[in-house]
Amino acid sequence: MDYISIGNVRIKKTAALAPMAGVADTAFRTTAKRFGAAYVVGEMVSIKGLAYSDRKSAELLSISDAERPAAVQLFGCEPEFVPRAVEIAERYSPDIIDLNAGCPVPKVAGNGSGSALMKDPPLFGKMVEALVKAAHVPVTVKIRAGWDAEHINACEIAHIAEECGAAAVAVHGRTKNQMYSGKADRSIIARVKQTVGIPVIGNGDVESAESCVSMYRETGCDLVMIARGAYGNPWLFRDIDDFFEGRPPRPAPGLDERLEVMREQIELLVKCKGEFTGMKEARAQAAFYLKGMPNAAKYRGMCGKLSKAGDLYELIKLIRTENEQ
Repeated sequence: MDYISIGNVRIKKTAALAPMAGVADTAFRTTAKRFGAAYVVGEMVSIKGLAYSDRKSAELLSISDAERPAAVQLFGCEPEFVPRAVEIAERYSPDIIDLNAGCPVPKVAGNGSGSALMKDPPLFGKMVEALVKAAHVPVTVKIRAGWDAEHINACEIAHIAEECGAAAVAVHGRTKNQMYSGKADRSIIARVKQTVGIPVIGNGDVESAESCVSMYRETGCDLVMIARGAYGNPWLFRDIDDFFEGRPPRPAPGLDERLEVMREQIELLVKCKGEFTGMKEARAQAAFYLKGMPNAAKYRGMCGKLSKAGDLYELIKLIRTENEQ
């Protein structure tokens, strides 16, 4: 098995879990790691919010030993707040700190952060420099292909990241304007790999072991990162790990296994965040697991009404009963 090194962090060269706001919480990350994710990145946290000691932001930084190696992801566009934010973030002992320069959502990019940093290379460089100077762990960046089809500048941005001390760069092969539509352009990831000497992580449209292997082959990237392909499907990491370890493919998980892993993940979510918040956030997580099964639309509709742990157990019981007939 091959490994890559990001600074002093050694990572198995299989597949990592991408940072996803509102999805990649500690329960999701722990489940992904349990099934073979080589590395996980947490939900993005505001640099300015941390600097002002925003409690909610700080809660997103917690990392359990079961998740490691793991990174926290920060976003922002004001270098002056970086030292304080990093000081707080490092209290949670992340293995890596990642800068989000790829988020396309309006509330982030519209304020000059996320993918908007790619429109301002000098400011992007200042953000990376500030993070590298303040941090005691490796700093990485996550970027997109560019802002739009007329402004594809991933290679330029990746080069700046390297020059400013970043230890690796993750590239999502879509532009900001594409959001999550269309196809990720792997040729851009390949060009970034040819441009920089630091590790390059390829991201976009990896939903199977086969597409993970093709990402490696087509781009030459050092590590593959999976986002939406892992929704309700932690077995994807197991399948990829099996492939690279030379083990024969396993059958897809059956109904009982899917329901059991869903239950375990949501119970961990409730343990971490309490029943009220945990079950509210569990609604989307449960729906991911039920996609594609018989009567999925009906069950997913019921997921939207989950409010306490007992509701989840009743739903699981109903699904099992109706699918045994």
